Amino acid sequence: MAVLTTDSAGVRVACPHCHRTNRLRFDALERATRCGQCQTPLPAPNTPVEVADAAVFDAMLAASTLPIAVDFWAPWCGPCRAMAPELDRVAQTLAGRWLVVKVNTDQVAELGERHRIRSIPTLAVFRQGREAARTAGAMPAPSIVQFLERA
Repeated sequence: MAVLTTDSAGVRVACPHCHRTNRLRFDALERATRCGQCQTPLPAPNTPVEVADAAVFDAMLAASTLPIAVDFWAPWCGPCRAMAPELDRVAQTLAGRWLVVKVNTDQVAELGERHRIRSIPTLAVFRQGREAARTAGAMPAPSIVQFLERA
């Protein structure tokens, strides 16, 4: 499954009809949005969102109206790679209710350090800009959903 990208204002998605890239603003993720070109309704982010830098992550935490599930991972980590398809399932299941985010701790080491990530994969929950819960280790999708619902 494709990973969505972000910028400091929102998640970038392609229109399913005309394929134009649209931005779903972090502060409006729970609202219905239409393509700026053809007016086709855009789906809520239903795949994990890749965060490229700390500034985008900070903007996302500050503005998101949805709770955020953050997977801190690295490409060399076997359990991280095993958990990736499970996160895809979670993102599909919780689309429109949660934003599922991936932070590569090799590429954005600042975030791993700032959030004191000591083992990967680590799944952290952020609500209204603050960390609310965290767990470490690979999990299947049903366990991830249970963890998020409890958090």
